[in-house]
Amino acid sequence: MKTQFVRPSVLLPVLLMVALALVPTLAGAIGAQFYIGFLARILVYALAASALNLALGYGGLIGFGHALFVGLGAYCVSLPSFFGLENGWLQLLLVLGACGLIGLLTGAICLRTRGIGFIMITLAFSQMGYFVFVSLKQFGGDDGMSIIATSRLGAGIDLGSAVPLYYTAWIILALVIVWMTRLRNAPFGMALRAARQNQARVNALGFPARRFQLIAYTISAMLCGVAGFLLANLNAYASPGLMSWQVSGELIVMVVLGGMGSVFGPLLGALAFIGLEELMKSYTEHWMLIFGPIIVLVALSGKDGLMGALLNLDRRLAGGGPSKIQGAGRAAAAPAHGAKQ
Repeated sequence: MKTQFVRPSVLLPVLLMVALALVPTLAGAIGAQFYIGFLARILVYALAASALNLALGYGGLIGFGHALFVGLGAYCVSLPSFFGLENGWLQLLLVLGACGLIGLLTGAICLRTRGIGFIMITLAFSQMGYFVFVSLKQFGGDDGMSIIATSRLGAGIDLGSAVPLYYTAWIILALVIVWMTRLRNAPFGMALRAARQNQARVNALGFPARRFQLIAYTISAMLCGVAGFLLANLNAYASPGLMSWQVSGELIVMVVLGGMGSVFGPLLGALAFIGLEELMKSYTEHWMLIFGPIIVLVALSGKDGLMGALLNLDRRLAGGGPSKIQGAGRAAAAPAHGAKQ
């Protein structure tokens, strides 16, 4: 375990998390408050990408519907706040309940299809949610709604403030990363990853693959809802635009950039995606003309994303050949990092 910990693929992401934990202190010391809000946004999107990675990277469920749950999480803040409910814990319970229920119902329907059918039906559910909230003119409709009173967690903690929200997002993301690390080699995680490669064989071994996928999809929906909860407090705003297919597409790009099925990949992907976006915006108004080809080149250059590059570095430092991110069909005890995504 000690040898494994000092590998670049583990050490560098851990050091990144430690560095992110120090950002509010350092930014406050030099008077650069912008970086707190900017990196808080990266942490929130990394959480949403980690949630998608559970369904996409572990379960092989390629869909465009996770923006629905991000939007639901945001509206579970704005709507209660509109009616005077500012208790963040109650809002969080509402987020988990609403996203869990909607995720369970839509997942049960979507998992009856595969491939392009699954993609289209998840997209349809997300667009349905978008048009439902667009039609709610009393709550802002297409313009969305501002959140006057942000979530309060007690003990003077108000998520409308940048620093408390930053640390809340960091702690939740850290817990999710630890949980995902343990999940990879847990029986549930191994069966889920194996079902991505060969669902029929998993069923033949006595594991209900579709049930495992439904559980993963529901948990993924709830985590995306938590990301929406944090994003609503970060922006003090909720909009139907959070449910659009573009948001789902951005999350997929983050997962692919970081490395599907890896634990730290979503964090690296969110950092690269949002960081490049912000960098391009600072240089030109036509940043999308540059940003798009960069994303395509990165995706084509390495199918395992940024984590794949770190894993290859592990192998080179150990004197071995190139490596791939551990695949779903491989045994957890295998010495290699696994199959292609």
